[in-house]
Amino acid sequence: MLETALTAFTTFFAVVGPVDSAVLVASLTPSITRAERRAIAFKAVFIATTIILLFALVGEPVLRQLGVSLAALQTAGGIILFMIALDMTLSRRPGPQATLTLRESAEAESKAEAHAEIAVFPLATPLLAGPGAMTGAIVLAAGTKGDATLLAAVVAGILAVMLVTLALLLVAQEVHQVIGVTARKVIVRVFGVLLAALAVQLIFDGIADTRIFG
Repeated sequence: MLETALTAFTTFFAVVGPVDSAVLVASLTPSITRAERRAIAFKAVFIATTIILLFALVGEPVLRQLGVSLAALQTAGGIILFMIALDMTLSRRPGPQATLTLRESAEAESKAEAHAEIAVFPLATPLLAGPGAMTGAIVLAAGTKGDATLLAAVVAGILAVMLVTLALLLVAQEVHQVIGVTARKVIVRVFGVLLAALAVQLIFDGIADTRIFG
């Protein structure tokens, strides 16, 4: 159970990227008050957590109804997570879930602030609850094979990461000022390597479960 919880925590810490998310939030909301940023943080984390837990709890049954096997899910999920880990390790983008270009971010900021919905887009999704987090939730939950204790461990790992994320978002401006570019890149690369290892293991497990090699 502890191993499952640690795996879930490591995976989601890597794909959600609490530190990078805090830095990006500070960059996206430079002119708002602390109270407004606090409200945005609570709303964004609540929405993202709901989305991720939804995928963890009902994602696998839905896929099963579609005829997708656990082995196929593990292999596909491992490939997706490995691609994200590769981007993190090679630092091809600002952060684990920063799928927007600077121009797109500026446009998204303008649009979101105009409609007072920056907490929903781009913060809750795709920055926090992005494709990697959704895929990870389904794969890790499916890997418990219906064991309620192990599923609870996965949920606990998700909730722990989201609590850390909330705490960092609440002090986003301070994190942005204190943490240096070098430190942020080191954190991203370290968790990128860990995520890559977890992704490869998922691929190995998925291929092994197919028994295509006997």
